[in-house]
Amino acid sequence: MIHVATDNGQTTVPVDDCWNRIGSRGDGSCPRLVEYARCLNCPVFERGAALLLDRPLDNSPGLPHASYPSAQAASSASREHAARALAAHDLADVDRASLEAALVFRVADEWLALPAAALRQVDEPRPIHSLPHRRNRVVLGLVNIRGALTVAASLGELLNLDRNGPARHASRTVYARMLVATHRGEPAAFPVDEVEGIVRFATSTVMPVPTTFAHATASHARGVLAWRDTTIGLLDTARVFDSLARNLR
Repeated sequence: MIHVATDNGQTTVPVDDCWNRIGSRGDGSCPRLVEYARCLNCPVFERGAALLLDRPLDNSPGLPHASYPSAQAASSASREHAARALAAHDLADVDRASLEAALVFRVADEWLALPAAALRQVDEPRPIHSLPHRRNRVVLGLVNIRGALTVAASLGELLNLDRNGPARHASRTVYARMLVATHRGEPAAFPVDEVEGIVRFATSTVMPVPTTFAHATASHARGVLAWRDTTIGLLDTARVFDSLARNLR
């Protein structure tokens, strides 16, 4: 059981991480598996993942503090458990034979997605240590990811996204996250403004990049997906990492 703080910071809501106990990450005894085959297809997992993604961050100025049932060590373990629940092992449960999967997130006012296969971790924001004598705005610095120093990069700068536009999301309570992705064994961390969750789609539904997309975004995108009343820019992992490598030189 994972306990998630509500927005007022005073109470916690228990989230049953059944996917780790009786689901496809557990012993497989859940009766819902007969209907849904995998936990990622199940509405129970969808609701639990939404609560984990939307929980307030601990020790963040101006944000409510999460309240966990035991001491600091237990709190840390709970956060780690929550992050693992949204990490690559769960993302990799998608049946790629029939559908593709991508993680939807927002940077500035742009909704984007990265293939789930490239994702390794969705975590709270972490301190980024700048690199001396480097003035490249794409490369933010280094961040400690489970004991390993990992390059942190700005997708906003890489894609030339406008952060000075109107604050369309100011009326909603949203929480920043840090995505950790890999390509050809090389990891990178990307701070994002909001994470929506996993979308599953057929390859045939990917549409060409429209001419209205900014050039930098278009050159890094495989296509776009229709989603709610907008579109998602489906990023090409190889192009993103190739551009990052050029900025590291």
